[in-house]
Amino acid sequence: MIGIPPCERLVLFVGRIEPLKGIDTLIQAIAILRSRGFYVCLSVIGGEPGTGQQGSEMARLQEMCQQAGLNDLVAFLGKKAQETLPYYYSAAEVVVVPSHYESFGMVALEAMACGTPVVASQVGGLAYLIQDGINGYSVPVDDPQLLADRLMDLLSDQNLRETLGRNAAQSAQEYAWPKIAERVVKLYTEVLAGESTRETPSSL
Repeated sequence: MIGIPPCERLVLFVGRIEPLKGIDTLIQAIAILRSRGFYVCLSVIGGEPGTGQQGSEMARLQEMCQQAGLNDLVAFLGKKAQETLPYYYSAAEVVVVPSHYESFGMVALEAMACGTPVVASQVGGLAYLIQDGINGYSVPVDDPQLLADRLMDLLSDQNLRETLGRNAAQSAQEYAWPKIAERVVKLYTEVLAGESTRETPSSL
């Protein structure tokens, strides 16, 4: 048991609770889906109520859910231990990373490694990590309508979810530590070889 309310279609967000993360856009997308008669549960992992800036943003998002009539569909779960996150990723049908900016996108990669498709903003490292329509979906920043469309595509088509999930897991393997270490060693070897060549006296 991981504390997620039972739901036929589960969408997951993991990250800091701050405006830069675009959680409000995701909540708007959930509201759009509900207006279409397509009910989706959203679990939000991160932050704690009443704790500084994150607490203030969480209060704003909770108020937003209340005004949109989504209190029965959106659950704020607070912080979770890193070692438990794979269970949440695996329980979700899709993980959403609606950030306005991400330097890399570790949450997306972790979800992909669990075989869960990701819908992410086309920014920063996410633009390189997510291959649109192959191992997930890329969407513009702050576009709840298109985000809702992509979520509906994924959540209404099990074969599509499974295909993108398999592709996501394969893509994630390219970022496994042994492969990363091999690339770093190769890069340093090439750089050092170049330095050695430049430092060799021409008379030799």
